[in-house]
Amino acid sequence: MSGAGARAARERSDLERVEMSGAGARAARERSDLERVEMSGAVEMSWTSVCAVDRLTPDRGVAALVDGRAVAVFRLSDGSLHAIDNVDPCSGASVLSRGIVGDVEGIATVASPLYKQRFALDTGTCLDTDDAVAVAVHEARVVDDASGELVQVRLGCSP
Repeated sequence: MSGAGARAARERSDLERVEMSGAGARAARERSDLERVEMSGAVEMSWTSVCAVDRLTPDRGVAALVDGRAVAVFRLSDGSLHAIDNVDPCSGASVLSRGIVGDVEGIATVASPLYKQRFALDTGTCLDTDDAVAVAVHEARVVDDASGELVQVRLGCSP
């Protein structure tokens, strides 16, 4: 057999071995999945249970530690849930969960209890500074559990 023909036969043989072997096929799929994640740059974050939904008072916040990150979770009077970083970027203090929930031209906000800057709960943008000051926004949802409805948070990738 010529060099190119022998090389092609070995590659076919290697491919057949991987396809026949369950472990080999599984390893190939895992490598493929890993390559897809690495190529996309995306990392799937998991959902973390924070508390029972009935523990959240409407238009008030609670602080939670989600994967080592301080998060403020808000339940509005319309029933919607919002989660943002709890650290106020203007002061560096972890206080946004104790802020005043409000509304600015139809945008749900929380005002920092320290310097009173208002942050949009849907985008994290500070509405009171000219700088590009913002807090990270995270996903929040309610899921049914054996013990009732739970609030869960998944960290986002914003600031």
